[in-house]
Amino acid sequence: MKYAKLFSLLVVSIIGLYGAVGFYFLPLAGFEGDLTRVGMLPESMFGWTKPQPAVDPILLRSASWQEADVLVVGDSFSAPRIWQTVLVKRGLKVRTESWGGLPAICEDFDEWLKNIGFKGKYVLLEIVERNTEGTLSKSINCKKTNYFIRGEGRVSPPALTVNRTTRNLSGRLSVGIQVYLNALRYTVWNVKPSFQASKDVHVEQVANGCSLFSHLRCNQVLFFNNDRVNDMGDNILSDMATISHRISLAEPVWVIIPDKTTTYLHPEKSFWNHAESKLDAVNTLAGFRHALMEKKPVDFYFANNTHLSTVGYLELGEIVSNRLRR
Repeated sequence: MKYAKLFSLLVVSIIGLYGAVGFYFLPLAGFEGDLTRVGMLPESMFGWTKPQPAVDPILLRSASWQEADVLVVGDSFSAPRIWQTVLVKRGLKVRTESWGGLPAICEDFDEWLKNIGFKGKYVLLEIVERNTEGTLSKSINCKKTNYFIRGEGRVSPPALTVNRTTRNLSGRLSVGIQVYLNALRYTVWNVKPSFQASKDVHVEQVANGCSLFSHLRCNQVLFFNNDRVNDMGDNILSDMATISHRISLAEPVWVIIPDKTTTYLHPEKSFWNHAESKLDAVNTLAGFRHALMEKKPVDFYFANNTHLSTVGYLELGEIVSNRLRR
């Protein structure tokens, strides 16, 4: 009887200890941003806190091939359809396709576009900087278009806020402990202005960070190690020109999105100026820098993410719209 009581007490103590440990560490295993997740750092340090503007769900609808004025072929920066809402508000019907569904702009693209029923005026080709070379190479060597129908699908409006006060206990305890130890390494033992959070993510100081970001440690921001450091060259421009020449039924317009690292840490890159002068591409880098210096938006890129915020997407939409109206 005595041993049974001791055993029961031991079991209850272990369960209680596990519950207490889990209650503390499990919330650290919940991530909203891709960089906090890959960098194993807590959202409480790098998660955005300022509310974002609302987007009307009606504006997120993708037009049919037959009714579209604009075809957007893009990556994850176009998938939420947020920047496209600026074009829709100005009276354009926009159809958005991904590079997954339409992997390449092939030699027969004009014929394929005609056969599918597109009669619009613009084809917008959107690629994030770090993926530009690889995406273009698929098109350069492509003879025949392969289109994978992915369904229209509804897109949900972006979140206005994220509640970071509730304790999310659905993650893995081991991940929560790793995040805690990594955060301790960052806050206590790191003495440099930069910090290597993981093999894929690092933390850098950003000038006037607290006027540009709303997260707790606003002077420091997470960046993706795969962002391109070197400027893009003439080979990229040449490939873009080759692909543009395949599109005569509508006006091809390039929208190359600067990496987050380029936007904040390497704004001196000249590729976008060359692309604008030679191909009439959208000068997104100049537009981003103008917005940051003149309008001073908070959380243009989210500190915990490789992607733009709603504020950033809507500014991108303005930049693209102004190019089309020119």
